[in-house]
Amino acid sequence: MIQQAIAQVLTPLYDGEFSEYSYGFREGRSAHQAVRRVQTAWAHKLRHAIDCDLKAFFDTVNHDRLLNQLRPKIGSGKLLRLIGRYLRAGVVLPDGTREATPLGVPQGGPLSPLLANITLDPLDKEIERRGHVHARYADDFIIVVEGKMKAQRVMESITRFIERKLKLVVNRTKSKKRATDRQFLPRLLHQQSWIDQMDGESAREVQAES
Repeated sequence: MIQQAIAQVLTPLYDGEFSEYSYGFREGRSAHQAVRRVQTAWAHKLRHAIDCDLKAFFDTVNHDRLLNQLRPKIGSGKLLRLIGRYLRAGVVLPDGTREATPLGVPQGGPLSPLLANITLDPLDKEIERRGHVHARYADDFIIVVEGKMKAQRVMESITRFIERKLKLVVNRTKSKKRATDRQFLPRLLHQQSWIDQMDGESAREVQAES
């Protein structure tokens, strides 16, 4: 109930300012739209994808940075302190003990997807500022560019931004830059689980067009 109440207060404050290309857990937006965004880029000859994996994103969100993001809109009063207590409440282990959570956003409630979008909105804005085409669904995102060398540069620079500015961790083992073709594109989108978020008919339609 408390999470829902906080989400109802925060959503109108933030949602209207989120990136147009943030598709996860937002009213009127969907995985289908994220998939279409990537398909359209492919059709416009942007054939190299930066598939960047955020390592354990929900477990590594920096609390101080997130609270500082919230402060300009909600101030430093009771609501901010309540969110801070929510973030640091810890988790109950199977043996009944409680483990502290110095980092991360608790999953499973109505508030965590909103806080995830707030955390990653600066990433969307930075990618857009650089003039790149991208789509993000929750903590999964793809950037598409026109050439192999550019993909390498973008991968390196966006990794620095994520780790230095957002204080998150990029999984270098899973993150890839790859040339895409019609056969590879559906596999990439499946890997990101975007197609899995869609209903069966829409997913088949997207795959047929790829």
